[in-house]
Amino acid sequence: MKFNKTVLPNSLRIVTVPMPDNPAVAVLVMVEAGSKYETKRTSGISHFLEHMTFKGTPKRPKAIEISRELDSIGAHYNALTSHEFTGYWAKAGAKHLDKVLDVVSDMYLHPLFDAKEIEKEKGVIIEELRMYKDLPQRHVHDVLSGLLYGDQPAGRNIIGTEKTIKSFGRDDFLEYRAAHYVGSATTVIVAGSFDEKKIVGQIEKAFAGIPRTVKKEKPGVKESQKKPAIKTVFKETDQTHLAIAVRTFSLFDPRIPAMDVLSTILGGGMSSRLFSKMRDELGICYYIGASHDPYTDHGDLAISAGVDNSRVEEAVKGILSECSRLKTELVPAAELKKAKDSIAGRTLLDLETSDARAEFFGLEETLKHKLESPEEQIAKINAVTAADVRKLAREIFVDKGLNLALVGRTKGQALLPILKFA
Repeated sequence: MKFNKTVLPNSLRIVTVPMPDNPAVAVLVMVEAGSKYETKRTSGISHFLEHMTFKGTPKRPKAIEISRELDSIGAHYNALTSHEFTGYWAKAGAKHLDKVLDVVSDMYLHPLFDAKEIEKEKGVIIEELRMYKDLPQRHVHDVLSGLLYGDQPAGRNIIGTEKTIKSFGRDDFLEYRAAHYVGSATTVIVAGSFDEKKIVGQIEKAFAGIPRTVKKEKPGVKESQKKPAIKTVFKETDQTHLAIAVRTFSLFDPRIPAMDVLSTILGGGMSSRLFSKMRDELGICYYIGASHDPYTDHGDLAISAGVDNSRVEEAVKGILSECSRLKTELVPAAELKKAKDSIAGRTLLDLETSDARAEFFGLEETLKHKLESPEEQIAKINAVTAADVRKLAREIFVDKGLNLALVGRTKGQALLPILKFA
């Protein structure tokens, strides 16, 4: 898969991913600024700032002018905020590249932060926060983050709290943006059909005004767990939604390919061990899955499911038993190959569109400051052995790093005696 990287004198990084036969083009701007860069008082400001970026610029003073201009060319557009980055993107027909680049760069560089719009948006974001809390299968992951990392940025809700959301004023946004939205922390990715000879010059011109100041760094995550832990949020639900997690490692760790294989074997798809055990054999849940979330300085493997309130203990025991199997048994060759082929297939299928490729390479550059092709990643996956998987399982599936978060009508602390691996 072809791609190119350019670093401008102002430290702005540009990644271009040509797809000559694709009728569309995507422009994505990613900045190293997310909830892990916030203090307790500013919790949620990264996400709030993302909203305000769509609320107007000197060139396009009202939100409707931005959306009308993008809608008029049939563009898809949105933004996202995570623990470690914020991204802004738009995708349209290739002939509209100039328009897309102009709008996205204008939003990124010149948000107005109008005081009246800030006050109105507070209500919108508070309702977003409440909406997610009303979705227990999602909220349980926020509960899990709090359990794992406590009162530090990694343990706080990306959206913040109602108190912090209500507290923000214009000066807060200006101060936070000045500290983080700088050239050295910004990557512009263009994927799709475009003129490869002209694109870098176009981006350089569009982002000529980006600040060159020094980026403010985030504090490191502190981990000190010594025994299994449980956190419960009581909610009147027909199901209990649970998430079991163990501590792992950062995205720079050489064990990442083995972790991808392990998590796929455990809970990646309808033929995974957890799906077969929990749904097909026990009939205990509708959804279940495992996912590894590695960040720049920590990581965790989480398994989540929704089960009948009366079967929570049975579910926890079933999940832990499948984890323990990986510690004692070598994965059969056919199952190992299936997991590898599944990862390779999903990786390539997920990169069919221009916006997907922009996101893939954007994450590589923004988080790692290094580009690795999908083919290189798949080669590392194919090198993983059954012994690698068992060794990794023995390293991460340890009682002292075990965590259980629950949302529902259950008394979680009563489960502490069973919270252990075989």
